[in-house]
Amino acid sequence: MKILDQYILTRFLYNFFSAFFILIVIFIFQGIWLFIDDLAGKGLGIVIIGKFLFYFIPTLVDKVLPLTVLLASILTFGTFAENYEFAAMKASGISLQRGMRSLIVYVILLGGVTFFFANTVIPKSEQKMFNLRRNIAKVKPAAAITEGIFSDFEGTGEGMNIKVDKKYGEQDRFLDNVIIHKKTKQSLNNTVIKAKEGELISSEESNIIQLVLKDGHYYEELKPKAVKARKKHPFAKSKFETYTINIDISELNNQDLEEDRNITTDKMKNVSRLIKDIDSLGKNNLEKVEAFSKNIVNRMGAFPENKVKDSTRIKKELIELVAKDTINAKKIANDTIKTVDELLTSLPEWQRMQIVNNAKTTVSSILTTVVTKKEELQKRFKFYNSHILSLHKKYALAFSCIILFFVGAPLGAIIRKGGLGLPMVVAIILFLTYYFIGVFASNYAKEGNINNVLGAWLPTLIMLPLGISLTRRATADKGLIGFGHILDGIKNLFKKKKASKE
Repeated sequence: MKILDQYILTRFLYNFFSAFFILIVIFIFQGIWLFIDDLAGKGLGIVIIGKFLFYFIPTLVDKVLPLTVLLASILTFGTFAENYEFAAMKASGISLQRGMRSLIVYVILLGGVTFFFANTVIPKSEQKMFNLRRNIAKVKPAAAITEGIFSDFEGTGEGMNIKVDKKYGEQDRFLDNVIIHKKTKQSLNNTVIKAKEGELISSEESNIIQLVLKDGHYYEELKPKAVKARKKHPFAKSKFETYTINIDISELNNQDLEEDRNITTDKMKNVSRLIKDIDSLGKNNLEKVEAFSKNIVNRMGAFPENKVKDSTRIKKELIELVAKDTINAKKIANDTIKTVDELLTSLPEWQRMQIVNNAKTTVSSILTTVVTKKEELQKRFKFYNSHILSLHKKYALAFSCIILFFVGAPLGAIIRKGGLGLPMVVAIILFLTYYFIGVFASNYAKEGNINNVLGAWLPTLIMLPLGISLTRRATADKGLIGFGHILDGIKNLFKKKKASKE
């Protein structure tokens, strides 16, 4: 490696690792605010909190790394331009592209490492962090309850959903305004318990956690065996001063905080797993749609497959339909009915009303079924779209580091400013533009409004022409925004109009 390449690479690496360290610390503190309720005041040890933060750091790479590359390239080349080092290079016959050569090789290698990191480390980190949070909630019961929302609270027996307005006291053991939905083994919520106060009582020597409720009401829906009795919707209601729920945590005390569970989200999967799941999810969704379509067609009685009714069968069905009216039955049997209007005209009024009401009821029922099924299919396709997005985002993240380098390096040479002042402002503005475009594109892609592949690659594709344009302008020693050719174009336009008038 030549001395010049070594010098440029050393300066870039210094700015790169400095910016990465500063940004990762900022994002860690921002993340701590998100999970502060899950970690603070729960009696967790420093080791557990340290593991949580250790697993959390890799999940920040997709945000921190592109911004780091952009900021480091602007800082490096902005400092070179400010100190007239670029002028000395050009005077020696060294172009901008030649000065970027060593960094281009480094950024390409960085893109490969980034893809490997996104494909292996980040999914494993997401899975570890998810399992750690869930297992902490099981070992520390108060951690499983979040103020203001219903939280799943499961022991070794029947589970429940708990909502509290406020937690306070030592390790959040005291609860205000408790609402509990107890779940049966079939996961049905037939029991509701409301209490003004509650307390979690536990002991290190016991495998039982007691949830003591005070001043509340107990509601339970009863399900008799007789069908007629069920239509009356019977229920039991009682009032209590103190009600105790015992939760067996004998298995939870032996819970391994590092235990891996089933992979549940697309962020926890690598490329090979995503490709496999995308294929299976796509086939499964198509099967669901086809099965639902056949069901609707059968309910409508339209377009039956391989069932062509002849005129004799039609007459027979119509005769059975109006068997009570012998005059119309004979008329239908002897005449050929060509249209629906002729059929309705041949029937008495009460039968016409009956047919119309039945058709209306059938259509309303089918529409309700379609609306309900539409919501289910939308969730399925949203889950399917999120897998495609995650797959392409792994590739897009690697390419974004390369593209943003070609945006930041010529931009630094153009603005000719080093330090953390103007370069930091420009880098943040560009990164926020890149980030928010990615967020909106991902949301639109998940909903199916735009192509899934485009949703993952859109911010990178938008930055690509910007990088090409800035590189050309920096190579030609042009400013960031050239107004000269715009003014010249406007002047020429007015000259042409004036000449045409003359």
